[in-house]
Amino acid sequence: MRRLGGATVVLTLALAASGQTPKKGTAPRTADGHPDLQGTWTNVTITPLERPADLAGKAFLTEAEAAQYEKQTVARNNVDNRSNLSPEADVGLAYNNAWYDRGTKVVKTRRTSLIVDPPDGLVPALTPQAAQRLQASRAGARQHPTDGPEDRSLAERCLLWPTAGPPMMPSFYNNNYQIVQGPGYVAILVEMIHDVRMIPTDGSPHLPKNIRQWMGDPRGHWEGDALVVETTNFTDKTNFHGSDENLRLIERFTRTDSDTIRYEFTVDDPTAFTKPFTAQIPMNRAEGPIFEYACHEGNYAMADMLRGARADEKKAGQ
Repeated sequence: MRRLGGATVVLTLALAASGQTPKKGTAPRTADGHPDLQGTWTNVTITPLERPADLAGKAFLTEAEAAQYEKQTVARNNVDNRSNLSPEADVGLAYNNAWYDRGTKVVKTRRTSLIVDPPDGLVPALTPQAAQRLQASRAGARQHPTDGPEDRSLAERCLLWPTAGPPMMPSFYNNNYQIVQGPGYVAILVEMIHDVRMIPTDGSPHLPKNIRQWMGDPRGHWEGDALVVETTNFTDKTNFHGSDENLRLIERFTRTDSDTIRYEFTVDDPTAFTKPFTAQIPMNRAEGPIFEYACHEGNYAMADMLRGARADEKKAGQ
């Protein structure tokens, strides 16, 4: 990973030195003729993945409705409003509002959900087998929440966050990415935690099916102005709204102008969902640089949760 990180930095500096800032409204290209996706981008938005129940049947907001939705959502997300909270709930909210970056705007299309297909804006139903598997997993988590660090989520263990995905989803802060592009590879540095997605575009085949990775095995190719990335070989340790190791994820990165990439992904997992679904998230140019997120350094929250569990067990006489 250090070698990959060093190569990414060198490639970044070389490409930055040779490139030119494109004019607004144009989609620039690299020397080999492919769309230039390089730069620092953010996918922050308050538009939810799924359409809220109170907006059922409504695919788009009017301008006035969008303004009202933004005002209400920003107020609801403000964690500094703690006047009626118990001490436990206050502590549970963690940071104050200055540390969060959930965004303040809906997507420019004013869609009521990031999901564009199916038309209802909702994640399709799980298959019966997937629903049973998810229920068993949740029951196991309730029965053994803190036997050891492996019982906690990958995010709490500083291993993987939904912003890295894939698919890459906005979260409550650190929604920034740096894309570096060169012959045979596209690299995406994810601000949250530590990940660098290395995407071969040289036509090499996927890894053998018995080799599984948390972030899957990506392979990219160009279709017109879009970078299309197919990712397979996921594990059963990560899931996206109930997906399993059979997930086939198709991502499309399309540079629509100098300040925007249209990021689209399709989740195709017939053993988990009754049908595929597709979402679109705009990635807007952001001011860099991306700073290191040293999650593992001093991750005392993990140690404290386990100490607390052992103290509870001792108190109960177990």
